[in-house]
Amino acid sequence: MSAGPIEYAPENDVVVAAPSRTMGRLAGLLAAAVVLALMVGMSLAIGARNIPLADVFSSLLMPQQTADSETIFALRMPRTLLGLLAGVGFALSGALMQALTRNPLADPGILGINAGAAFAMVVAIGIFGIVYPLSLIWFSFAGTGLAAVAVYAAAMGGRSGATPLRLTLAGVAIGSVLRGLTSALIFLDPNTFDHMLNWEVGSLAIAGYDSLIVTAPFIALGAVIGLIAAPALTVIALGDDQARALGAGLAGTRAMVVVAVMLLTGAATAAAGPLGFIGLMVPYAARWIAGNDQRWIFAYTLVLAPILLLGADIIGRLSMRPAEIQVGIVTAFVGAPVLIWLVRSRKVSAL
Repeated sequence: MSAGPIEYAPENDVVVAAPSRTMGRLAGLLAAAVVLALMVGMSLAIGARNIPLADVFSSLLMPQQTADSETIFALRMPRTLLGLLAGVGFALSGALMQALTRNPLADPGILGINAGAAFAMVVAIGIFGIVYPLSLIWFSFAGTGLAAVAVYAAAMGGRSGATPLRLTLAGVAIGSVLRGLTSALIFLDPNTFDHMLNWEVGSLAIAGYDSLIVTAPFIALGAVIGLIAAPALTVIALGDDQARALGAGLAGTRAMVVVAVMLLTGAATAAAGPLGFIGLMVPYAARWIAGNDQRWIFAYTLVLAPILLLGADIIGRLSMRPAEIQVGIVTAFVGAPVLIWLVRSRKVSAL
């Protein structure tokens, strides 16, 4: 099998890379980090009223009691930090799912997992009257887990079992039902859910520091668990039999991945809404750049995901100034053609 960008058999990719390959990957990662730093600066500078980058850096180094400084720290800083956290949450969970299932179409949005988190949060608000972020996030975790179980159970029917294609179809179907129920609950009681209309689409403009403080530890913990599982996932990509022969702990690795995906997707959805396609596009780009070693894929994912999400948010701000387009609409506009291209590709069609 060739080492194409969306294949999972790394027999043509050396796990212990040659020095030249490692240096190339490090150089690419450094370049991506520079782009991310620039994107953070642009996110703090661009809005209904632009602030020069020099003034942004000056405010960060020496905060002052000025209108620009207030705009940066009160409005744009939490939005930018949420872009960093949510990008990592959605993209790394997608990379973990793709590595574990060997399914290049696995994504929290496509498989309906973040739709489950969104539905559980709406139920918590509408039925139980819960509005505090630290309480809501637990409902998000529960919805994530239940949606994952439902998708896997639906895909298991038939002789072939839960193939990548069946998982994708089941996820699309269950996710559509859950999104429909979520929208129905929101519009049945618009007064209760008025503040959630932007959240349901997916937005970075709804974050405050309280929400970030609640969300950040869970995303950080999920990222740590996922990175710990990365070496074993590289071996598992060879197939279950070879992974056992090489001493990989399949059950333990799968349990770690499930926990990490629940933490990452649940926390990111609770903070930014059910953003789609981030977990599909970013791991694919990381694999195209870095090869099939999951350690490098995850490293690139951690940097590329915030670049994509902050870039989409900036595009949304510039598109209809002084109004803006929510970032979830921008990512869907970009991600849908990518999904169609992947589905039509010969390698995915053979799944």
